[in-house]
Amino acid sequence: MRILVIGAGAVGGYFGGRLAAAGRDVTFLVRSARAEQLRRDGLRIVSEHGDLTMPVKTVRAGDIDGPYDVIVFGVKAFALEAAMEDFAPAVGAGTMILPLLNGMRHMDALVGRFGEAPVLGGMTRVSTDLDGEGRIVQLGPIQDVTYGERDGTITERVKVLDAAMRGAGFDARLSGEVMTAMWQKWVVLASLAAITCMMRGSIGAVAAMPEGVATANGMVDECAAIAAAEGHATAEKALANIRERLTEQGSALEASMFRDIKKGAPVEVEHIIGDLLRRGAAHDLATPLLRAAYAHLRVYESLRQK
Repeated sequence: MRILVIGAGAVGGYFGGRLAAAGRDVTFLVRSARAEQLRRDGLRIVSEHGDLTMPVKTVRAGDIDGPYDVIVFGVKAFALEAAMEDFAPAVGAGTMILPLLNGMRHMDALVGRFGEAPVLGGMTRVSTDLDGEGRIVQLGPIQDVTYGERDGTITERVKVLDAAMRGAGFDARLSGEVMTAMWQKWVVLASLAAITCMMRGSIGAVAAMPEGVATANGMVDECAAIAAAEGHATAEKALANIRERLTEQGSALEASMFRDIKKGAPVEVEHIIGDLLRRGAAHDLATPLLRAAYAHLRVYESLRQK
């Protein structure tokens, strides 16, 4: 099975590196500067699950030699359009596209560009970052990928994908409810981003302040209400766990979007918060806290671009 990983950043580089180290046929589609860095230093992962330094195969846009069996990508949402243009020559009649982006906006874009058939559902839970040396640094112990057909059927092709993903040094899960899993993650991620970005602090820092817990719970409630209105209600036990995790005293947890703000980097505000708000508005839901977080992030983006 030929696997094309789009980019070699924090997400794609991590899982692609683990797959390559496990002997899978992995090629990374990268820009010239990253290709040179990988040629010189190898792909480097720093992780409590085991460090890794290894040479990897790379290809640049325009040099793709034909279809791949699987295309895996976890680029930032604002790079989606460029990524689709770059990997389009790798999509053939039997190609599976496994997106690991957050939210749902990218699913519409992928289906619009490549049709219904190639696009799987997929999500990951991992906390990684690309440091100044180009190393992929894992920031926490969780490292899983969930994937499956969007309609929930367990087809022969996803069984083949599952066989390739398992035993590669991370938790791989074939699911008949991958869209539900994606929506639940979106609730968590949007809540975490809204809380930590608007408050400019970790979950523990927010929880320690007057009205911090109430504000955090309010953001969780708004995100969960939108998901429910869209037909993907979060189970009560899962929702209770989300509230507990996002109001935990002393927690150092931060959204990756907040880490991007601290670096002065672009943020996925439209994909994570904006799209959720638009879906809520279609159901006439009141979401004042989420709207405030969205405005805050749009102001940040406006000032950053100046």
